[in-house]
Amino acid sequence: MKQPDPVVNIIIAGLGGQGVLKASDIVAEAAFHAGYDVKKAEVHGMSQRGGSVACDVRYGKQVFSPMVPRGEADFLVVLASDQVENNRAQLRPGGTLIEPSVVPETVLRNKKSANVFLLGVLSRKLAIPEAAWTEGIRAVLPQKLLDVNLEAFAAGRSL
Repeated sequence: MKQPDPVVNIIIAGLGGQGVLKASDIVAEAAFHAGYDVKKAEVHGMSQRGGSVACDVRYGKQVFSPMVPRGEADFLVVLASDQVENNRAQLRPGGTLIEPSVVPETVLRNKKSANVFLLGVLSRKLAIPEAAWTEGIRAVLPQKLLDVNLEAFAAGRSL
């Protein structure tokens, strides 16, 4: 029996207001621009009041479900340090955790760009071309936020 083509499972987690939803939108757009089938799911919780937020993004040749099965995330990107342990069980054995501690405070012109910086770090680990990431950022963010976020993405990629 033929094995199905692999699906990449990504979970982005953090607190309301940190840009978890925007980050997941950017990942989904980048994967779409790279020619993949993409599915996305969001869990808001008390996000409007700074509560936990998590988004699942899955992409591959063919994806049937938007939800990453528990313990099967290939990548876990966490935007708030106090959310790392809350979400660690989502990561598969051998999966990659990208924590907010990798963001150097002096690099970002705007602290609100930390989510896009972490996507830059993530982008080095995925088979999505840099041009598709740029298209994803341009598709999701308004013009006035592009320069600072493209700069943050580039800084994350260079880490």
